[in-house]
This record gives sequence, C-alpha cells and structure tokens, in this order.
Amino acid sequence: MEVIEGYIEHIIYRNDDNGYTVLNIISDGEEITCVGMFHYIGEGELIEAEGNYIDHPNYGKQFQIKQYKIKAPQDMIAIERYLGSGAIKGLGVALASRIVRRFKEDTFRIIEEEPERLVEVKGISEKKAREISDQLEDKKDLRKAMIFLQQYGISTTLAVKIYNQYGQNIYNIIKENPYRLADDISGIGFKIADEIASRVGIHTDSDFRIKSGILYVLLQAINEGHTYLPEALLLCRAEDLLKVEQLNIQKHIMDMVIDKKLIVKAQEEIKNIYAARYYYMELNTAKMLHDLNIQCDVDQKEIYQKLKRIELNSEIELDELQQQAIIEAVRNGLLIITGGPGTGKTTTINAIIKYFESEELSIQLAAPTGRAAKRMTEATGYEAQTIHRLLEVSGVPDSETTGGFDRNEENPLDADVVIIDEMSMVDIYLINALLKAIVVGTRLILVGDVDQLPSVGPGSVLKDIIHSEKFKVVMLNKIFRQAVQSDIILNAHKINKGERVNADNKSKDFFLLKREDSNVIIRVLLTLIQKKLPPYVDASSYDIQVLTPMRKGNLGVERLNEVLQEYLNPKAASKQEKEYGQGLFREGDKVMQIKNNYQIEWEVRNRYGIMLNKGMGVFNGDMGVIKEINHFTEELVVEFDEGKTVSYSFKQLDELELSYAITIHKSQGSEYPAVVIPLLTGPRMLMNRNLLYTAVTRAKKCVTIVGNEETFQMMIENESEQKRYSGLADRILELDHLI
Repeated sequence: MEVIEGYIEHIIYRNDDNGYTVLNIISDGEEITCVGMFHYIGEGELIEAEGNYIDHPNYGKQFQIKQYKIKAPQDMIAIERYLGSGAIKGLGVALASRIVRRFKEDTFRIIEEEPERLVEVKGISEKKAREISDQLEDKKDLRKAMIFLQQYGISTTLAVKIYNQYGQNIYNIIKENPYRLADDISGIGFKIADEIASRVGIHTDSDFRIKSGILYVLLQAINEGHTYLPEALLLCRAEDLLKVEQLNIQKHIMDMVIDKKLIVKAQEEIKNIYAARYYYMELNTAKMLHDLNIQCDVDQKEIYQKLKRIELNSEIELDELQQQAIIEAVRNGLLIITGGPGTGKTTTINAIIKYFESEELSIQLAAPTGRAAKRMTEATGYEAQTIHRLLEVSGVPDSETTGGFDRNEENPLDADVVIIDEMSMVDIYLINALLKAIVVGTRLILVGDVDQLPSVGPGSVLKDIIHSEKFKVVMLNKIFRQAVQSDIILNAHKINKGERVNADNKSKDFFLLKREDSNVIIRVLLTLIQKKLPPYVDASSYDIQVLTPMRKGNLGVERLNEVLQEYLNPKAASKQEKEYGQGLFREGDKVMQIKNNYQIEWEVRNRYGIMLNKGMGVFNGDMGVIKEINHFTEELVVEFDEGKTVSYSFKQLDELELSYAITIHKSQGSEYPAVVIPLLTGPRMLMNRNLLYTAVTRAKKCVTIVGNEETFQMMIENESEQKRYSGLADRILELDHLI
C-alpha cells in the first residue's frame, strides 16, 4: 500500500449514514481525489492515509483509502491553513494568518493552554479568544468520540446526535446503559440501542434492557393505533422481542410504575398497561371534554322561531334530527353530530353556522387535513382550515410525535363556536392539543362518520366519546332525496349495514369489473386512469386515486406505485430523477407526506414569484407533485394543495413516498372525483366492511372496483375489525364517577 499525507481541501460528497466520503487532498502541491470511509472528518484537517490508486470508469484516477489517521498541523503554513479552513467558526483566512504570524509554531499550544493571549492579536476580544479555544477543544473531543462510537457500528449521523446529547458522558453511558439512547435521542430506537449493548457486552437479562424493551413494545403499539396494551399481550410481545421469560419481564413492570414510567389500570380482572404519557393524555382529554360540557339555558321556542327563519331565507327544509342537532348545539357546550354520506351533515352545519351568525357569535371551522378543510370550505361557503393551522403550528415540537402550537391554554382560540369536521380522523394527540386551546364557555361541535376507519394515529377518539354516553350525540340516519340518486351513497349504506350490493354494472357511478389475475387488474387500472375515467368524471389522471387495502403484494401500494409511475409519468430527458431507497422520485411524480413535520417551512408564491403566504408544517397524508429536483443544491421541491411549495433536502426524502396508489387508511378525510379499488385476496382481518365502506365513501363521482366479486361481497359480510386498545371512554367514565 502507498502512503500519502496532506490537507483536506474540499469534501465533494459524504454519506452521513455510513461515512463514505469523496474528498480532495493537497499533498506536496498536488491535488488528489480520494475515496474512503471516515468516522469524522472536516475540511482543513491534516491526514496521513494508506491505500492504493485506482482508475474509476467515470471519475478517473482516485486514491482509495484503506486506513488513515488525523495529524496535528506541524508547520506554520499547515497551522495557518487549518485555522483558516472554516473548521473554526468565526476564524477566516486573514485572522488565521495574523494569529500564526504572532505565535508561529507555538500557535496550538497557546490556543489550548493560554487562550487569553489571543487578545494580543488585532481583532480578537477575550470572548472570541475563549470561543476559538473551546471550538478547538470540542473538535478534538468530537473526533475522539466519533472514533469511539464507530467501533460499536454507530453511523456518523447518530454519533453526532449522541455526542451533542451527552458530550463527554458518552463513554460511561455507552458502557453502562446504552438503552438511555432509546429514551433520549430521536432516531435511536430500542433495536439500535440493543445492538450497541450486545457489542458492549451487556447481558440479555439486564434490568436496563428489559425496561427499555417494555417501553419499546408499548411504543410499537402506539404506532399501531393503541394507547395501551393488556398485560398478557404486552408480556407476550416483550418475551418475543427480548427472548427473556415472562416472569423476568413482569417483575419489572411494578418498578416502572414506581418510577412513573408506566400506569397500570385494572379492568374486569385484566391489567391494562400504559406508557405514562398516554394515560395522562387520555385523562386530560377526558377532563377538558367534561369541562366544556356545560348546559346553556335557551328557550326552545325561541330556537324554533329562528330555525324557521333560517329555513325560509335559505330555502331549505330540515328534518327532525337536523333540527334536534341545531337545538342541541345551541343548548350544549359540547355536541357530537354523526352520520353516513348523504344524511345531511353539511346542511346541518350550514344551518348551525347561520344560527350562531344571527346571534353575532364568532365561528371557526376546521378539519384534520388540507383536503378535508377544502371540502368543508366548498360545502359551507365559510373558510375552514386544518386543525394544525387553526392551532398555529409553532415549529417547536413538544416531542417526536406531537408538535408545539402557539394556541394553547395560555393563548386560547378567540372564538365563540368551534366546528370540527371529519372527527373520525382525529387522534389522541390532536384532540388533546385542540382542547387545550378552547376555553370553557366556547361551544365545540364535533362532526364525523363514526363508521369510518379509526385515525392513523393512536386512539379511537370519536368512537370513545360517543360510547361513553356522557355527551349529547345526534345521529343523522335519513338519506336525502338528492343523495338517493347516487349509487355510491346507496351502496355505501348497504355496505355499512352488511347488505349485499348489486354488481350488475347498470349504475352510472358504481362499477365492479370482474378480473382474477393481478397483472390483468393492473392493466385495467391503467386503462381506466389514462383513458376511460378522466373524460367520464371531468378530471385529470392525477385526480383519480387508486386505493388499495395493503402495502405489500402484487396489488399493494409499493408495486402499484412502481408500475403507475412508469406509465403515468415515464422517464424523459427533460425530467430530473433522484434514486432513493429501493425506488426513485421523478419530476412530475405524485407524492405524499408520510409523517408529521412541524418544523418544515412552506410558502405560496404567485406566477411572478412574489410571496403571498408562508408558514410551517406539512402533515401525514398531505399530497402534492414534485416540481423540481436539483442535484446541485441537493433539494427536491414539492407543490402541495393550495399552492404550498416545500423544499426537501435529499436527507429528508424518507418523509415522502409515491402516491399514485395509497392505502385506504391514508385516504381518510379526502375526496376524489373517482376512485379505483383493486381487490383480489388479502388477510381476513384486514379485508373487512369498515375498510371497504371507507374506500367507497372517498369517491365523489365514480367508484370502480376491479377484481374478485367474492372478495368484494366477503368484505361486506366481514364485520371483524382489528382490535384497537383505546381507553378514552374509560377515562371519561372514571372522571364522571369522581366529579
């Protein structure tokens, strides 16, 4: 092997996950392109590297580094070059030159041991002298920490996070309790901490390991939509994860209760185990709902008189249940209105708005997603916004899972009436944040279809509030005349009741195309999306949404998106691409945000580039189109609904995925001109009535199911739903007994 020594002039490329780096070194006046794996490296560093020269087919001659060591700069030119490289913030070339001229070869010793002498150099204050010394010391400590962490297989990105969190304490933490990393640092879960622990030599039955594993199992349950797990299920999952007997796991649960990390609630001889935060979130939500639930003394005759005037002026006729809903909205601080499609929820909301407007009360409307808020605006004629926007996202998250909001108990919403639509989508995080921002005395009206799929996030908020039977609920069940003309609405109600749906294709808006082969089904999807449906529903191919029950398999999201991308947005010389993971993004692709990001910025500009609006936050389920991929700046630009554009760095692309096809769960709250649903086979627990009902009700003008009729009819008959462990109803009842 050959040995070269030189200064890092420029880092061309770096993969932060594995440390692979391409850089230029100046050695004896010659610039050498080098490649290799580096724990931590910065421009201006002096390194001695061993390796071999290779000829790359595209990039020519390169020095492939096998091993290296970082050396302290040894002569005045080297010291000046390092200090002026940008490695020390606030220290440029001119100032570096003055420092080295003053202290010569003794420069580093002066900075480390007598930093106060730096004030002898023009332009350096005492404060700046301390900063320069501290940075030099930090870089030495950081480099040492990187090398230490690398031996345990920790990527550079995570290593920097760990060092920033613990500083010089990392050595004790890694060797004694690496499971702390899973609790303290975003991006490090139990499995990474467990891998580090095994390399350190920590035993599988370690107390730290078992306690961390219990919390990990509960966190995984949160990701599945649960807020707790029954003890038996928790122990079973923990045993499978930890490979430790249940008795050894069970004895730690009470210790964690004493440490206030877990809450145990008994229910009919079954112990339910919560991560403490989620129990208190449910309890606080129950308390705030209870506090809002006050009675307003308003004469019923007076309400009826105003209703008659609203009906006359608006040329509408309200049925008994709609009238009851309006009366209850006036007389109660908290009201829930639920009902399926075509049952008059929108008409009822409009009448409620008009009633409170006549009382000169201020009203705010909101829904969980941008699409749902847009639908609410179009249906009512009043501006609706997302709940996140209503609460004014601050961009400072309270935790990994919940964002911070400027509207809260200290700065509540300035409204007399708040109406929330699509409540089935609201999870325990969002209802908790919303209720914090509503003062007692404000009327809160929650509207939604309780038969839709539960929220993607944890909890079954709407169902739990209704099932507690402690609040006024009006269930609208009459299908109105104009809705009867739609087979989408009629069949949705049949599906919800478990009644067989006629699949003779004589409908104008509901079709079942019988196909038995997945490849044939995909060809039919393409024909429908590209040719048949756009003119039929007066929409573009991009507006037609494929909804599928599953992520994996021949008709799952992943394969369908790969095929649909190829045909709906084919490769072209004019379109930039970016490979990511197993697939790629292409300019013009339809994409979806798949996690809440409270800190990312968006802006809206007009066609002349003038900014009209800006804000923070893009949320799980938001859909848009890739407008630009810039390999020079390493950014990808997406335009979401309402013209909001967001720039993602290439490191953030794990927040996006193609959305030509999406899971039915992800379609909640959205409405599309037409939906196409491929159905062939799938797990019985997943292929159920609830899922099919949600998919069908996403379509405004046309539903086309392509696949097996027996599967379709089986889903209608299959009432089974995946059990969701959610305790909000229990907390409401528990609180009711105490108050």
